[in-house]
Amino acid sequence: MKAIHRIMQFVRSKGMSVRRFDISIGAANGYTLRMEKNNASVGSDVLEKIHETYPELNLEWIITGEGEMYHKKVRDTQIIGEKDLEKLISLKLNEKLDSERLKILKQLKNELKKP
Repeated sequence: MKAIHRIMQFVRSKGMSVRRFDISIGAANGYTLRMEKNNASVGSDVLEKIHETYPELNLEWIITGEGEMYHKKVRDTQIIGEKDLEKLISLKLNEKLDSERLKILKQLKNELKKP
């Protein structure tokens, strides 16, 4: 397996689109998919950008396939994919909205009770 295949595995583990990954590392539109399709090698400049953007990713694993995808300290904590993170944010926002709605409802009830 080549580095590009391990990069694709990483992208899937993060729950993000390949396009979003390309944008995040400053690569041209379709770069990663094109590299995978052509079974091409990834340049050192791209690996550097990936390392800067995703420091939790183990570059040794990307390059050689040895070791774990994430550095040990990251593996020991919960890794949340982007989709899961978006769900959590949505839930928190809904909770906050529900709380605000209840406050407004109470205020309206109190105002209606006043003569």
